[in-house]
Amino acid sequence: MLNTLYLPELREMLQHQDAEGLRVFCETLHPSRTADFMAGLTSSEQWRVIQPAELDTRTLIFSFLDWDQQIQIVSEEDLGEVALVIADLPSDDRVDLLNDVDPAIVKRLLDLLPVEERRDIMRLSQYPEGTAGAVMTTDVVRLKIDGTVRSALDELADQANDSEMVYYLFVVDEGNFLRGVVSARELVSAMRHPDQLLSEIMKTDLIAARVMDDQEKVAELVARIDLLAIPIVDDRGRLLGIVTHDDIIDVVLEEATEDAQQMAAVQPLEDSYMRTSVFELSWKRGVWLAILFLCSLFTAVALQQFQGEVLPWMIAFIPLVISSGGNSGSQSATLIITAMSRGDVSLKDWKKVVAREINMGLLLGGALALMGLATMYMFPTVLAEGSFAKFVVPLTLFLIVMAGTLTGSVLPLVFNKIGWDPAIMSNPLVAGIMDVLGIVIYVKVATLILT
Repeated sequence: MLNTLYLPELREMLQHQDAEGLRVFCETLHPSRTADFMAGLTSSEQWRVIQPAELDTRTLIFSFLDWDQQIQIVSEEDLGEVALVIADLPSDDRVDLLNDVDPAIVKRLLDLLPVEERRDIMRLSQYPEGTAGAVMTTDVVRLKIDGTVRSALDELADQANDSEMVYYLFVVDEGNFLRGVVSARELVSAMRHPDQLLSEIMKTDLIAARVMDDQEKVAELVARIDLLAIPIVDDRGRLLGIVTHDDIIDVVLEEATEDAQQMAAVQPLEDSYMRTSVFELSWKRGVWLAILFLCSLFTAVALQQFQGEVLPWMIAFIPLVISSGGNSGSQSATLIITAMSRGDVSLKDWKKVVAREINMGLLLGGALALMGLATMYMFPTVLAEGSFAKFVVPLTLFLIVMAGTLTGSVLPLVFNKIGWDPAIMSNPLVAGIMDVLGIVIYVKVATLILT
């Protein structure tokens, strides 16, 4: 919700060009709260508010502004002033921001940045989206392996201001090859022996990720081992940067959003909902709607095919039996997909998964069959068909729930095996498949029992 508490005062200070008042406002509160209180201002007004503040404070507040307003500021304000903030941003954040800015403006902006920052942006921009390289930051403390504890502390003091995270300190040799890691706590504790070599206190059993690794796998690794950051190396083992815990949170949210969209039969959005055009939204939703339409068409074909075998009293129970199969299949698909995303289930576990889902199908199918049998006595038209007619729907429910649990659990594993995202096996698609199977099972069970 928009917080308008300080808006009148801010607009008054802007009108009177009260630089000191604006500076105090920017430096008194936490940068995130400052950005919240400025949410009712235009991007131009926000930029003018933070100008009197020190560069570090200005950069922090800018990083908490709404993404669209950040882009608008970079696109419309004086590039000389903007370049100072861009150069002060963490390397991964500025690359993400510039990827959404007009390339012509980015080209002009790059010419205003220091050579080192310009090279860093160009280097990080070459990594494909979704890889560890695309989310890593190069602002990392590097300590020399042949140094002492005293010299390492001196290096830390020199690099701390330019580094995003200083708890993990990575030790490299002359070729920038990653050799070890030492925490800031361990380094400070070792000051009792300041001449001790860094190589004697560092840990060499390193956990690192490759620069081209999928960002989701890197996030799973960090979450499993409870790391604050993970080093990113190239194929030869040279330290390129780190992925920090805040970037991991962004990756997890991004992947969860993508899976949720796929499981709702929507192609993943490349941007936020509000920044995605209606045409693109319609296309991403329409593709899956067309696929699901074809699944429903197959259901209609199945009904048409068995039209002569479906008795009038059976028609009323068609939604009941096919929805039971779709619901049980969707449950299994959701459980397996989420388990795979957490690393609890892999392809090698397929036998255990099938065994568990068979047992699950027996229990759930048996329970619904008993419920179905009990409700059959509420329908005189069914009982009038004969003593065996009341078993058609219960037996169908049992078989279709069995089929649903197996289908919903196995298909995500199959998709993963062939290299597709398991989330594509979305709930609506499972339901569509089970609609067709449900009709076939229903008619065959009825034919078997009633004849």
